[in-house]
Amino acid sequence: MRFILFLFLFSNFSVAQISPDCSTAIPICNNTPVNSGTDNYGVDDFNGNARSGCLERTTSGAIESNSAWYRFRTSATGQLGFNISTDIAEDWDFALYKTNDCAALGEPVRCNFLDNDDQNSFLGVGEDPTGATNNVQYEEWLSVVPGEEYYLLINNFSNINSGFSIQFSGDVFITNPYDALDCTIISNLLGPPIAACESDFIMLDATTSDALSYEWYRNDGSGYSQIIGEVNATLNVLNSSAYRVVVNRAAGNSISDVQVSFTPNPIANPIQDSYFCFDDLTFELNSLDNEVLGTQDPKAYLVTYHATFTEAVTGVNSLANSHIKAAGTETIYVRVSSFANPKCYDASQDFQLIVSEQIVQDFPETVYLCEAISSAIIGDDTPNANFTYAWSTGENTPTISVTDSGVYTLVITTTVGSLVCSASFNVALVISKSPKITGVHIDDLQADNSVVVSTELAGDYEYQLDDEPYQSSPQFNTVLPGMHTITVNDLEGCGIATETIVVVGFERFFTPNGDGINDIWSVSGLATLDTPILLIFDRYGKLLQQLNSSQTGWDGFYNGIQMPASDYWFQLSFLETDGSRVTAKYINNHFSLKR
Repeated sequence: MRFILFLFLFSNFSVAQISPDCSTAIPICNNTPVNSGTDNYGVDDFNGNARSGCLERTTSGAIESNSAWYRFRTSATGQLGFNISTDIAEDWDFALYKTNDCAALGEPVRCNFLDNDDQNSFLGVGEDPTGATNNVQYEEWLSVVPGEEYYLLINNFSNINSGFSIQFSGDVFITNPYDALDCTIISNLLGPPIAACESDFIMLDATTSDALSYEWYRNDGSGYSQIIGEVNATLNVLNSSAYRVVVNRAAGNSISDVQVSFTPNPIANPIQDSYFCFDDLTFELNSLDNEVLGTQDPKAYLVTYHATFTEAVTGVNSLANSHIKAAGTETIYVRVSSFANPKCYDASQDFQLIVSEQIVQDFPETVYLCEAISSAIIGDDTPNANFTYAWSTGENTPTISVTDSGVYTLVITTTVGSLVCSASFNVALVISKSPKITGVHIDDLQADNSVVVSTELAGDYEYQLDDEPYQSSPQFNTVLPGMHTITVNDLEGCGIATETIVVVGFERFFTPNGDGINDIWSVSGLATLDTPILLIFDRYGKLLQQLNSSQTGWDGFYNGIQMPASDYWFQLSFLETDGSRVTAKYINNHFSLKR
């Protein structure tokens, strides 16, 4: 709650002032207790109209059904709101008019006519003091300046009359705690009505310069009775009631009435500290309300929780009911205030939320063991001294040495108070073999040669062509003709595999028919190899032609005889850097002769 509550209440509306008419609206100011009810309605303040803002004509034939009117004047600049506290089973409405003339009410500046199906305990302007953020019976804050006058209509639509209280709020009561509302609208010798707590000292002062004598009276609801023996200008008040003074003067007697309301001080009962595991993200603070209140009526008191003692005393910045906790110890301060008069409160209690340290898996979930290594260490190598560790193997150390592949379970436990908090984590050990190249598919299309590498296992590998950067894909595109080195690296450090390949370009077929088009079958890229030899065979393995870097084409003849249309094969060899001759692998080494 980001504003201070300043409430004006009266504990027994049977002796409170009630006005069903705007013309006799009850003036209220900073010291005025307003706790009242409704008793039908008087004149129709809306002259037969069917609507006034959100208010509509009821079954009574008028907008008002059971109404109470109040008026107030602002004397400060800032944000102002009010809360109307009612029984959750009843349906109350309100409308606020900015005017100083009941004959010219105009349209209300704030209005709410919604039923109370949600069983909210408050409606009004500003923010619900219980911290509820979804109360549709609240209207926007008022921005006020000094000298503005307002009339407030409170209407009981349900005809069940348990009474209500009005509680003003807003930052104007922070900047102007004693004069946010102008008390000069109340012209009374004894001043405005007084809202007090049961331990407050209240003295009524009727001192008048030309007084001859004083008589004091008290009204408990059945009329005023004289208080025998009270003849001084002042009266110490100990009980809630309506009081009257008669000042006897030579110029004529004067009479003044005032209401005094004493509200019992609530008691905040001690709260036990609460312990939590970190995984419990939120704590519902209002779950402690009954423990705080004890046998006190929860309908009569508001329990709020605060981060500091000062905020609990002043009643500001209450914590959200769904309080987000953090690891460690947090002190929460409790305030119990009376709905009848929030100035009557107890902020003497606090308690601690003690949350365990967070248990997180800050160690690898998967560990790779190279086949050449006998064992691996798994688990938490930076253990917390406040934690205990238990493995599915029966070991109780933060880390363990394992040799077999599989999934190992680690339970980490800590305690907070008598509460045991634990979390379970799985660690997988994977035996990683050194990479092995089982095949290289070369698609040598001359214009865009591609190479795809196959491995024995689907390991965690990266791939490299010659000295180019490693890549995650086993496919290389736009590979130039010539000799290349393919490298496969195991990312878990279990070795590498290399393979030398040759990329050459050749026609898939040729047509040696003498038309000058595709008459010669040739291979491109031989010049990139050291002393290449290319042998051409027929389907029976008979050597037909030998080509080299200086003679790279075949015209389809063998010993002057045209060879028939068929498939033919070739074999390519070259010298390695050590001078040994090797045969190129992975070449798609056949082509067609077509007639």
